[in-house]
Amino acid sequence: NIRIILGLDNILKSAHAQLTAALSALAPATGDAEAAPLLDLRLDKSLDAELRSTGVRVQSGGERAPSALEAATVPLPTHNQYWVAPSSSADSVALLLSGGVDSSVALHLLKEKGVPVRAFYLRVWLADELSALSDCPWEEDWAYCSAVADQLKVPLEAVSVQEEYRERVVNYLVEEARNGRTPNPDVMCNSRIKFGVFLDSVGANFQSVASGHYAQLRKVPVLGGKPGEVKTELIRATDRHKDQSYFLSSLTQGQLSRLSFPIGNIPKPDVRVIATAARLPTSTRRDSQGVCFLGRLHFDEFLKHHLGDRPGPIVEFETGQEIGTHRGIWYHTNGQRKGIVPGLGPKFAAHGPWYVVGKDVGRDAVFVSRNYAQISDERLTMEVNSISWTGGAPCAPGESMRVGVQVRHGDGSSDATLELAADGTSGRVTLDCVDKGLAPGQFAAFYDGDVCLGAGAIS
Repeated sequence: NIRIILGLDNILKSAHAQLTAALSALAPATGDAEAAPLLDLRLDKSLDAELRSTGVRVQSGGERAPSALEAATVPLPTHNQYWVAPSSSADSVALLLSGGVDSSVALHLLKEKGVPVRAFYLRVWLADELSALSDCPWEEDWAYCSAVADQLKVPLEAVSVQEEYRERVVNYLVEEARNGRTPNPDVMCNSRIKFGVFLDSVGANFQSVASGHYAQLRKVPVLGGKPGEVKTELIRATDRHKDQSYFLSSLTQGQLSRLSFPIGNIPKPDVRVIATAARLPTSTRRDSQGVCFLGRLHFDEFLKHHLGDRPGPIVEFETGQEIGTHRGIWYHTNGQRKGIVPGLGPKFAAHGPWYVVGKDVGRDAVFVSRNYAQISDERLTMEVNSISWTGGAPCAPGESMRVGVQVRHGDGSSDATLELAADGTSGRVTLDCVDKGLAPGQFAAFYDGDVCLGAGAIS
């Protein structure tokens, strides 16, 4: 037997995904998604070569295992075995395949409907982040993408958007955090990378671009428009818990009109059922919880790598008394409890819970309070700027309207009044009920029922 020796846990999982794909044809038709990887396989030369072609290190017992940095810098393959030169007349959909179950099922559904489709994996990981943190599972992601695409006999290609990601997302995150604001990487990834750079370059050669997002799109007539003129509405997903329309709220009509979300009308549990029934290699893979496109790289680790620590005072909001020291204002956001107590003096740490209620960037101060429920003014109103609309402004500049407002993923919307300023791109939002924490930099998405109207940044 050939032994697969890998320096990182994520590369071991990458080999597991490749083995799963190779074994799928040999597994008994039991319907058990776990059957294939449990079979005893003796690797032959052809499989050895296939693994090597994907960048997975296959070694005999006497060879040296790669270091973490070597493993992290293995060249990424550019395509799978089913790749052929694209034909503009035949290929109608470009699907963004991430290596997760959602995009895998989206690809499966398109293939099942007979839609001509090609899959694309976006390569965005950055070498300096990897060398410092050593925890980006791109090899594992690519292995799962290859396994799924090979099983479905779909062409798969890797597209590098590393520099664009650094310029349009990483720099935004770092500067917003440095200035004491609360950035949202997922909103920016969608508007600037997936449905920005990719849609405008590779996507321009296809009729549409599809992804595994939990959201829905609907064509409706344009009020007062020409006969037959339609616009595309962004609608909440059927699965409200998984709904991702908030992360898509900054997309323009030009972007939405060229997209499709094949699983937007399917509850997450049913997506898993479909994946299991189709024996997709990703059927039991866990969802990613890290920074958009950077896998297991958690946000605090990302901030520490780029900004380090900059200690400052923790100040009691009501008294102005300094009661501790924080590591950096960028680790805290309004409404947060996590991470405060370790920086407090002994006599204050035991008398919580403490909540962040504000920040003073000039002083590097974080304000906290034990009476969060009584501090309501800062959680009822907010100024919003850089407003963009998904299908045109729903009211004229200087006017006001009733809307639903959502300021974070998963919470749903709250009833509010939006007063649009004379410039049409900024305004004031007054909530009917106190929010648990409004922070500058957060995105406020506006809704009319289930229809997402647009979004702006809290200023």
